Amino acid sequence: MKLSLPALCMKYGCLHKAGHAGKCSTSPTEAWDFLSDKDKDKLGKAGYATPRGGSKGAYQNHVYRNNKVIIPYEKVNSINLKLFKDGYVIRVFPEQCFEAKKKLRAEFVKGIPAKIGENAFVLYRSHENLETYPPLTEWQVRYLEDKNGNKIETRKSGAIDKGHYVLRLSKIGGGKKITKGELIEGPPQGIFAPEYADADTDYLCRVVLAWQIIHTVDSPYTTSQATHLQMILQHISMLDYSFYQQRGIMIKTFTTCPLCQRPIYYNELHDMLRLEEESGLINAADQVQGVTRSTIINLFHFHPLVYEQLEHIPPNVAWGHATCNTKLGQRRCYSLCELIAMSNKVGVMKGEKFTSFGWASEDMEMIRSPQGAVWIQITRDRDYSKYPFLHDKS
Repeated sequence: MKLSLPALCMKYGCLHKAGHAGKCSTSPTEAWDFLSDKDKDKLGKAGYATPRGGSKGAYQNHVYRNNKVIIPYEKVNSINLKLFKDGYVIRVFPEQCFEAKKKLRAEFVKGIPAKIGENAFVLYRSHENLETYPPLTEWQVRYLEDKNGNKIETRKSGAIDKGHYVLRLSKIGGGKKITKGELIEGPPQGIFAPEYADADTDYLCRVVLAWQIIHTVDSPYTTSQATHLQMILQHISMLDYSFYQQRGIMIKTFTTCPLCQRPIYYNELHDMLRLEEESGLINAADQVQGVTRSTIINLFHFHPLVYEQLEHIPPNVAWGHATCNTKLGQRRCYSLCELIAMSNKVGVMKGEKFTSFGWASEDMEMIRSPQGAVWIQITRDRDYSKYPFLHDKS
């Protein structure tokens, strides 16, 4: 789609329209000002990082993706730390840094690569760990200071982390638990690293998602309202409908779920999740209005979010069914066009006759039929050599 559109400012990367009033910005939300408040809120939530393990892992919840991330100590050597422009902190478990009670392992004494109290913190998750490997005498529970050195209660821009460890202890017998009257737990330390995106990248993801909202079935919007969005999409080479069609994000000009390929209706962006149309879930209990936390349609990623590379990027985001997200799990979503290009036809043999019913990915994790059916590998082949008790010793 090559349209004659007005020009963007582009001064210092500014994405306002040329000749705009006020300051330049690389992320002007005025591009989707015509959306309703509930749709703006949907876009805003798509920019949130959602923690795996939540507060138990010392993660922040419902904050934007351009925040400091938590890097597990065991992954430090396999990650390019320069990816995280907004900073990082290394999470260390006590059994990783202690070789005995009150005795740190040599690498942590040297502080390479993790110096506890500076670029790393110790996370205690059980009373057993706390008793076996108690904090060193000079250590303090993590806390926050402002730029003037004053202690503050909640994380905000410019906050500085101090201290050495965080407590996230579960209840034990008798209902005992850590409370503020006993021990201070320490504040959340950062977001789940695979969900990270810098502010400009996350903004462009939301531009793409806003464009898809406009193209849902029965959408109250028209493309004529979205000139500014189109200007930005053209700038990043993502305005052409053929791109979305090849990715399985649109059929003709209607937004579709990338996995099941069903058209997405506008109301599904906000309506409560239903299970009656889901194969295998027909007998599931009805969800109670106001109790469920999931809408029918949620943020969808084509590639699983991993530590090794950043996947929350404009070509990788779409809207998809919550149930399709669950079915896909930590697998890549291949479009039909991608699978056909791989030329891996699959089918059944009946006698000497081969009947093809679709195409498979190279990793054999996904099969698609031309009519839209999808097969996903549920489990991988088992290596039974790991189970010597199953071997026939006779």
